[in-house]
Amino acid sequence: MKLNEIKGNPEAKRNRMRVGRGEGSGKGKTGGRGQKGQKSRSGVSLVGFEGGQMPLYRRVPKRGFTNPFTKKYEIVNLGKLEAAILEKKIDPKKIIDGEVLKSAGMIKGKTDGVRLLGKGELTKSVRIEVSGVSKSAKESVEKLGGEVLILETKKALNDRKLEEKRKADTSEVSDETKLN
Repeated sequence: MKLNEIKGNPEAKRNRMRVGRGEGSGKGKTGGRGQKGQKSRSGVSLVGFEGGQMPLYRRVPKRGFTNPFTKKYEIVNLGKLEAAILEKKIDPKKIIDGEVLKSAGMIKGKTDGVRLLGKGELTKSVRIEVSGVSKSAKESVEKLGGEVLILETKKALNDRKLEEKRKADTSEVSDETKLN
């Protein structure tokens, strides 16, 4: 036997059988599905069904939960920020905030804020407004003479407003006692 004499196995590649195309084909009428029942109907696919055996999703115990109050922060690394500045998508002279990052295509979709991380190098001084920042990213930005402004969360903002209101109320009360 030589390499040029090798032939493929004739049974290895068979044409697809079209079912339900007449009795003469041998796969007409019920199309190899047998008689009646759920599995003879179209569209059946019992996801997770294991033939009556207790399925995996019921054998394995429940675990964990989904926190409805979790915050989804979009990650922006210094390297990507530098690339966007070099591509002229972002002007480093202006304050860089979430809207600027979104228009530059660096963040997508709905987020609870932006977190700046220190992966990569930054060569230009920038002023950036973010929800959170890593220590290395903050050091890199400030080393170049830039500034990182951290936005207040809604909770912190509400707490501060409540505190200011409480102080204002107590000062009004003390003013009234002085007058009497």
